[in-house]
Amino acid sequence: MSRSLLLDTALLAPAIDAARASPRRRKNLNLHASTDELTQRFFNAMEPDSYVPPHRHLQPGKEETLIVVRGSLGVFEFDDAGMVTRAARVSAGADAFGIHVPLGTWHAIVALEPASVFIEIKGGPYVPFAPEDFAPWAPRDGTPEVQAWMDALRARVS
Repeated sequence: MSRSLLLDTALLAPAIDAARASPRRRKNLNLHASTDELTQRFFNAMEPDSYVPPHRHLQPGKEETLIVVRGSLGVFEFDDAGMVTRAARVSAGADAFGIHVPLGTWHAIVALEPASVFIEIKGGPYVPFAPEDFAPWAPRDGTPEVQAWMDALRARVS
């Protein structure tokens, strides 16, 4: 029998530090033992300059639930042309503290505070993104347009 894992701020601290040091400016802390597990559960520590390109999940069971446990996120949904259909601020301890994203929904998140952390839950096993999972109308990671894109999204929830 294994010991339970206490979910506390001390558990999150290494992921927050790793996110700050990471070129991607985010870091997962997996609660699942393997990417083959049928449920993927993990904390994601994220800094405000981390870019998560708009994407969607098409495979059955890959809808995702995000719950903020520290800081704040801007969560966004888009139509097929890239127009924002939902913009919301979700924060730890607030009335709006998370989002459940159904299959096929274009979505993106932006950290609004340093050291923001959310737990993500979705069906497994882990499958890497396919090219068609990324929005063709959004800036590509590493391009100069990313900062303006993130600033425009952030302005919708500030």
